[in-house]
Amino acid sequence: MLIDRARAKINLTLHIEGRRPDGWHALESLVCFAGKSDALTLTPGEALSLKVDGPTAMAAGDGDDNLVLRAARHLAGLVPGLTMGVFHLTKRLPVAAGVGGGSADAAAALRLLAQANGLSMEDERVMAAARATGADVPVCVGSRARMMRGVGGDLGPTLRLPPLFAVLVNPGVPVETKSVFARIGLAPGESLGGGAHPVIVDGASLDQLLPLLRKGRNDMEDGASVLAPVIGSVLAVLAAARGCKLARMSGSGATCFALFETCHAASKAAKVIRRDHPSWWVAATLLR
Repeated sequence: MLIDRARAKINLTLHIEGRRPDGWHALESLVCFAGKSDALTLTPGEALSLKVDGPTAMAAGDGDDNLVLRAARHLAGLVPGLTMGVFHLTKRLPVAAGVGGGSADAAAALRLLAQANGLSMEDERVMAAARATGADVPVCVGSRARMMRGVGGDLGPTLRLPPLFAVLVNPGVPVETKSVFARIGLAPGESLGGGAHPVIVDGASLDQLLPLLRKGRNDMEDGASVLAPVIGSVLAVLAAARGCKLARMSGSGATCFALFETCHAASKAAKVIRRDHPSWWVAATLLR
């Protein structure tokens, strides 16, 4: 049995550059990954199957639309004779939540299949399968901080970020990415017209990085907040937490994050928020 972790993706920034003539939205985003994750195992064999359990399994589903199976089939179509097997996904991350849970699961499946078949992670067929599976899957394959551009396949070099102690909060309201884009309402060929993304310096200290993050934004935050007004409440709660340096939504929501200088400050804030909002999913974690 082979084992991997599917770590949550966090968009520290998310700029929408515009909508391309083909209908896809071009993005520019600083992405990092949290210590919170789903777990995926693979028992190599001939037949492909998937079992899903865990706290958020019901929302994830185990049918053919699950991204683990889609990623496996895309890779099998590119690698003749690919050994498949039985996947077992333990789902802990919230679903349709802006943390790329399904994409991270798919990326973990590709890593496990590569390991089972002696494929290098640099094999172009692995990344081609990732791109075919979903926009966030390529960046989740490496699960390291970097800039992501275009529709997800244009990845910058990995970035060394300072330790980012964070609190993640999801209020339990799913938000569909396509609904947020529809709310923003860009026509093909139209630009959103926001300011340029700040240049992120590799190896920046926390004091250097925070002003850059504050110059950035999440262009999906307003649209998602209209669809799920509780996002505004989550952001207000995070921003009011003692020691919060930045509060923002990740991805298309509804998960939001707050950054703190120390692990102690993040853990204390998470404890208070969990006490006051017991129905919310709350996690203190380290981003990298």
